[in-house]
Amino acid sequence: MPQPHRLDWTNAWPAAPLGRLAPDTAAAHDLHKGEMAHRLKAELAAGHLPFIDMPYRDALESGLAALQPTLSRYRHMVLLGIGGSALGARALQKAFFPRQDRPGHDGPWLWIADNVDADTLEAWFASLPPEQTIVVAVSKSGGTIETLAQYFLAKEWLRETLGNAWREHMLVVTDENAGFLRQEAQTANLASLPVPDHLGGRYSVLSAVGLVPAAFMGLDWRALLDGAQAAGADLVADPAHALPGHPAWRLALWNMALADAAYSQLIFFCYVPLWAPFGPWFAQLWAESLGKEGKGTMPLPAVGVTDQHSLQQMFLDGPRDKGCLFLTCPGLPQGRSFPASLPDKWAFLKGRRFGELLDAEGLGTRMALTQQGVPLVELRMGHTGEAAAGRLMGLLELATLFTGWLMNINPLDQPAVELGKRLANARLGAPGYPAEEADLAAFLGRAGQSQEF
Repeated sequence: MPQPHRLDWTNAWPAAPLGRLAPDTAAAHDLHKGEMAHRLKAELAAGHLPFIDMPYRDALESGLAALQPTLSRYRHMVLLGIGGSALGARALQKAFFPRQDRPGHDGPWLWIADNVDADTLEAWFASLPPEQTIVVAVSKSGGTIETLAQYFLAKEWLRETLGNAWREHMLVVTDENAGFLRQEAQTANLASLPVPDHLGGRYSVLSAVGLVPAAFMGLDWRALLDGAQAAGADLVADPAHALPGHPAWRLALWNMALADAAYSQLIFFCYVPLWAPFGPWFAQLWAESLGKEGKGTMPLPAVGVTDQHSLQQMFLDGPRDKGCLFLTCPGLPQGRSFPASLPDKWAFLKGRRFGELLDAEGLGTRMALTQQGVPLVELRMGHTGEAAAGRLMGLLELATLFTGWLMNINPLDQPAVELGKRLANARLGAPGYPAEEADLAAFLGRAGQSQEF
């Protein structure tokens, strides 16, 4: 039987002189639990939180099952997406399909185009066989400029070799009714799957956004869904009863206490090596959801043991402004044993297994952080299968939602991000941005100072 997943609160509330937290510092926020339970019930009923109860699941399962024979025909998938349209898929790829990065892999291959990187895109177009490749364009709005730019180029690349058959090699994941990609799907008769309403990119990994590539790689995507739904099942069934003791609510209270005590940064320290890309996924979820109106804490993804040799000096001896979510799994594979023929200096390793080093390093880091007064909650996974990953993602999404509500901001929008998008569109000559064009002219016309280096 797999071990249960646990939150360990033992070191969450370090007191003076090194820390400045106590459990009762969250009490003022906990007074809002009744109000928040009522809000949760109302928002679920209105369909505004589909990442929790997944009302789209039956249709998604049918769509993915019908798509599976098509996906199995291809050796390569090129995923066009950015931000929430790529970070979750990459985390799942690295966690559950590591063989692509290892010697001897002979397919399938997932390539994720998550940046404006002309060099890499050209390399793919030069080397990938179009007849063995499916391109998946992912954009909820259907108008994300980076994704559309890649789509236009990939469409032309396919068409140059395959002619009208390019349509069989293109799949779009976008809004069910609106947006340019939806128009393309209808006009060109492209295969498509919808992104459900009210499901923003950073909450969308366990929809077609992340599960199309998961299905292509042969992952147990149903278990991912099961795990995520299990994280919020009690809240869906009875919010008033379940919320006060729910781990996501307790994490939200802890994060509010951190912010109240001027802890402005939240380390996500991952000691599950294959799960390291969950750090950047969480960073987007947390930063884009909570960084509003001068509020929020800065997420800092860190990888154990790698960042013991890079960032940990700052964590331990820098400003005391950091809390830590510490991700572990005691049951990871231990690997091979060290031989008996070690030098005397390292004789203590004889007979031990390589994975014991990770366990010891993780324990050492956790102790060092707590001894320096860093508030730390350990996320101890019982296993690392797909259901566990879904459960972790569901928990972190819920904790983010509740933290945003307690901050009195909307954790589901991203208003500041849109400004940069509008300015970029104006710079490229898109119509309809006169104010942004004026701002750009003023910005570029300023007298600057520079020096060689």
